[in-house]
Amino acid sequence: MAHHQILMVGAGNANISLAAQLLLQDKSLKITLIDPSDKHYYQPAWTLVGSGEFQIEDTVRPQGDYIPKGCIWIQDAVVSFDPENNALSTAKGETHSYDYLVVSPGIQLDWEKISGAKESIGKNNVSSNYLYETAPYTWELIKNFKGGIAVFTNPATPIKCGGAPHKIMYLACDYWRKNGVLDKTEVHYISGATMIFGVPEYKATLEEVLKKYNIRTHYAANVIAIDGDDSRLTYQTKENPFNDAKKLDGKSAGCFSLAQSDPNAETHTITVNYDFCHVVPPQSAPDFIKQSQLADANNPHGYVEVDKHTFRHTRYANVFAFGDASNAPASKTGAAIRKQAPVVCAHILASIQGKTSDASYNGYSACPIPTQYGKLMLAEFNYDNKPQMSFPFDQAVPRWTMWMLKKYVLPWLYWNRILTGKA
Repeated sequence: MAHHQILMVGAGNANISLAAQLLLQDKSLKITLIDPSDKHYYQPAWTLVGSGEFQIEDTVRPQGDYIPKGCIWIQDAVVSFDPENNALSTAKGETHSYDYLVVSPGIQLDWEKISGAKESIGKNNVSSNYLYETAPYTWELIKNFKGGIAVFTNPATPIKCGGAPHKIMYLACDYWRKNGVLDKTEVHYISGATMIFGVPEYKATLEEVLKKYNIRTHYAANVIAIDGDDSRLTYQTKENPFNDAKKLDGKSAGCFSLAQSDPNAETHTITVNYDFCHVVPPQSAPDFIKQSQLADANNPHGYVEVDKHTFRHTRYANVFAFGDASNAPASKTGAAIRKQAPVVCAHILASIQGKTSDASYNGYSACPIPTQYGKLMLAEFNYDNKPQMSFPFDQAVPRWTMWMLKKYVLPWLYWNRILTGKA
């Protein structure tokens, strides 16, 4: 059994940036990362790929180039945890023990929860920006679309980059408007959320965008099937499908909200025919977390149980989890990770030194939402769904400068500063 001072599960944005920050503070730390992937993806650009504004090959780089110098990288997958004995097991049959464990493997795409989705995706006019392989196909469909029924979906679960399901919708509509296609198109947004956005100031802006493009919204709706051969999508809702007045779930933050429905209410099953479909799958914690003692037993999606301000596990003091796989009720975005990592870093360092830290995360996240080509609304907010704006102007107003930030500044910042622990 190999032993590690700090063992990290996952080598994505969260753990690479955390490892880099820890080593900047103390070069003597012994850090090991476990992750099977030999590629590292900049997923926030996939919306731009799907809208023809970014090349997919520019969103992927070799994983090994970004593992911080001095860290050990084990290219393997974790299959189980034994937190009582400070150990875990991997797919290659190895056991690793640790002094401190950080569990940040990202989020799982549950395609199988939509019948027919796996068989339809990437063909039959069905695409998704949530896959490296199909994001370019989204652009092919958008630019070749000649009119008809266009459907965009958003699941009834928290998802990574919660604004992404409607970001691509606004860009598609703007492209179709400029090319004389929107007037020939009926656009439907079928969402498990209860409204377009959870922060009132940003919600007001997006509601005007929905009107501008004449988008028909269907909230509190759960997509259950896609039939690519017959171009049909089926969803269920316990709400009146013609009632747009929904109540926001107070436990949800920012880019997503979950439907609050009477469990005894009648379920409506609705089928929509489409000529274009952008689908987003339900998402949850990876199965090896769901099935472990680290999971929150009260969370239906199996996320790691942590204190939402410190990301320390509520039952195992030497275990931390942040980013997409934690049960903290924050939006699952890279912007949130950027504010969470320094907090985790502070608590691990303090614990190693036999001290305590008062570092605390307030739920900050950000969703850069393009409302058309060349204009973007940078929505920043906290746990209370209150705006937390970084710039000295009203960020609820879409701006060209924020589009430039999204397209050029943030990708550079990610590869050169965030992953190196310097931002």
